[in-house]
Amino acid sequence: MLTLPSKHFPFLLCTLFSICIFAEQSSFPTNSFLLWGPYRSNLYFGVRPRLQKSLLVGLMWAQGEDYESVKKNLRYTCEQGDGMKGYGWRAFDPRNGGVQTVHDPGNHIDITTEFAKAEGGNNGGHWGVRIRGTPRSDAFTNLKTTVVLNFAMENMHGGSDTGLECASLFSKAKIECRGENEELGGFEIHIQDQKQPFSKMYVRSSMVPEENLWDAKSILMAQLRNDSTRSEIPLSSRILALANEPGEGNMHFVQLVFTGSFSFDVLFSSDSAPAEMTSNMLSARIKDALASFSSRFDIVYRTRAPFQPGIYTEFSQSLLSNLLGGIGYFYGNSKVDLSHAPEYNEKTTNFWKETAEAQSRNRPAFTKPAELLTSVPSRPFFPRGFLWDEGFHLLIILDYDMDLAMVIITNWLNLMDDDGWIAREQILGAEARSKVPTEFQTQYPHHGNPPTMYLVLDAFIDRVTGKFPYFGHPSKYVSSALPPQPQAARDFMLRICPLLKRHYEWFRRTQAGDMESYDRPGHSSNEGYRWRGRTPQHTLTSGLDDYPRAIPPHPGELHIDALSWIGSMAGVMESIANFIGGDRQNDASVFADHKVNIQRSIEELHWSEEDQAYCDATIENGKHILICHKGYISLFPFLLGLMGPRNNHLGAVLNLIRDENELWSPHGLRSLSQHDKFYGTDENYWRGPVWININYLALQQLLNLAQSPSPYQQQAQEIYTSLRLNIVSTVFESWQETGFAWEQYNPDTGSGRRTQYFTGWTALVVKILAMPDLSPQSTNQERVIANRIERKGKWESNGLVLFSGLFLILIIVIRRKLLAVWRWRRGWARVSGVDHEA
Repeated sequence: MLTLPSKHFPFLLCTLFSICIFAEQSSFPTNSFLLWGPYRSNLYFGVRPRLQKSLLVGLMWAQGEDYESVKKNLRYTCEQGDGMKGYGWRAFDPRNGGVQTVHDPGNHIDITTEFAKAEGGNNGGHWGVRIRGTPRSDAFTNLKTTVVLNFAMENMHGGSDTGLECASLFSKAKIECRGENEELGGFEIHIQDQKQPFSKMYVRSSMVPEENLWDAKSILMAQLRNDSTRSEIPLSSRILALANEPGEGNMHFVQLVFTGSFSFDVLFSSDSAPAEMTSNMLSARIKDALASFSSRFDIVYRTRAPFQPGIYTEFSQSLLSNLLGGIGYFYGNSKVDLSHAPEYNEKTTNFWKETAEAQSRNRPAFTKPAELLTSVPSRPFFPRGFLWDEGFHLLIILDYDMDLAMVIITNWLNLMDDDGWIAREQILGAEARSKVPTEFQTQYPHHGNPPTMYLVLDAFIDRVTGKFPYFGHPSKYVSSALPPQPQAARDFMLRICPLLKRHYEWFRRTQAGDMESYDRPGHSSNEGYRWRGRTPQHTLTSGLDDYPRAIPPHPGELHIDALSWIGSMAGVMESIANFIGGDRQNDASVFADHKVNIQRSIEELHWSEEDQAYCDATIENGKHILICHKGYISLFPFLLGLMGPRNNHLGAVLNLIRDENELWSPHGLRSLSQHDKFYGTDENYWRGPVWININYLALQQLLNLAQSPSPYQQQAQEIYTSLRLNIVSTVFESWQETGFAWEQYNPDTGSGRRTQYFTGWTALVVKILAMPDLSPQSTNQERVIANRIERKGKWESNGLVLFSGLFLILIIVIRRKLLAVWRWRRGWARVSGVDHEA
């Protein structure tokens, strides 16, 4: 038995007590703990709860006091045209909070938002945000900045239990709002400056149509016009001032005007908590959130050689923070074409023309409202959920916060219809639709998208079974006992497995290729697939948009990437069935057979001996022929792990990757071969530029191959080392230059292209930086540091069990000592004639 010197008992008891409290505070996230967040990710800063109809909070600012200046420079929604010199979260954790800075040259000011949450009560606890403004170096003296906060309460017409009222408390130099909601209960919002009273503050309360509440910027500008009382002065010269009319309403604007730098707090307090949110509490919570994020990041995503800590760590933390800070909550209806027109079966030789005609003829229907918690690819350009993107996002989130990743997975699966379809774009509600061109808003139940979430579930199983360590936030799915006892994970998988199977079967049914009307090579008569929704220019459903395919499209064509994705799904479904065990073992053998047949089809239907590459297939003169556009689609059997280490064609795939005349560039793998006639043409979206998600998949498979004995181990190691260096350097240097991560990168110059602030799958660089260094120059010191970090992570994961054991031992020892003392005193009492029991 473990014995400890008695002089250490008080210290150890205090330590154990504090650790137990920390473990309790860091327990897995519940709905209440994830209730609040900056979930209005389309705004520079916007807060809302994960409730369908509730409180919406937003921040606006502009330079000057006259109407025209404010109209021109008012910031609210994230826009690429605002000319920002970088913005985003420097550190952010969805459980705690973080810090964001917006560099705004147009308004000559930098805005910082420090957001933090505090637990307490039964309604999601408190939150607060400290908003700071710092004039930039080029700002003129006495810079005036107008800041407007807007608070909107949805569903106020629903009854007396919902309301919101705001007031200007000039005597206390602060603004106070009082609200009530069925889910939130009662709450208060205090807006106050800790250093000095607000010099100019106005509150404008009103009732507006609920369907317009999301569009606060337009409402504000309209009210500024209406509230002007100096009608004899031209509108362009009027002083910006909302009429100070506080009161009850479903829309409240709080206007503050500052000269020079400023700092003020917005404090939300729930009535269900024992004490209200204060500025001191906010300061402490911000400090704790930053320390917690930095500590956990160092364990989960430590930067590895040859990239040095410091600036690379800051870069990696920024990418992760912006991915986590870009998580949004969406609620509303969507537009779906439910006509199931026969043209959508795409069986005729001119199917894309007939499909287009049917789409123009059929009117989409608005579905019932639905909700979704999801990361977004880009806050200014793609503030909505994308099925194809989300799996890549969750591969990153999974390692940092497993339970959060599973909450998001569940949200997505809940969107599945009875047929097994999930819309590839989730454009929920009018606010989300406002950022999408009309022609892209309608979703079609026969259109698919790469099922990347299955990759996440495969990684989830690897971590809960101990195949790969998990160092993220404490999780209900990962037992700290050894060996792993992932019963909660099995229960979770058992619940979602029917949905996963339904989606898998939908894919195999709706994206099936025509395997009966044409002669096919080999024995692959049942496993061939093609993406529906094709046009001569685009295959949007594949996720690769304008990547060249067969021209003209043909109903008998087959797509190598579609086949590979379904093969990957089959492999994951097999793993899930084996993980669950029991009655699911029979399913595992069925999925295993599917995967084997698909791997055979890959070789028989899509390998071109002439081109030494995997290619799409089409029908010409009634015969199966291959159409080769070497590029990303040629790599999919490798990217998705469907090629074993001794596959006969693996060497050709590696050569294609490394060939500088084909896909290799100093900045990553090109999406299309330089030799292809379509390289760099037309939109040039997936016709040459470097995409980080595909390069990540390549690196992952190269790493696996480099760590497994095979004839290609050395070659894979060399390619992996060079490609990892190229990718990280490209994204990092562009980030340093522009302040942003980008959607794609120029293969010749490395410059960021297309969408800025693309911290969706480009944030996979966080995982790439944390990958092992396999270069010959890798030092023993690097390995020692890696081992130390790994031990530290394991200690955090298993420490609770160890300390619990110590705590029980101490209790036993103390109890025995106290019992011995009590017995001694009882014996002494009897000897001395004192009856203590009496």
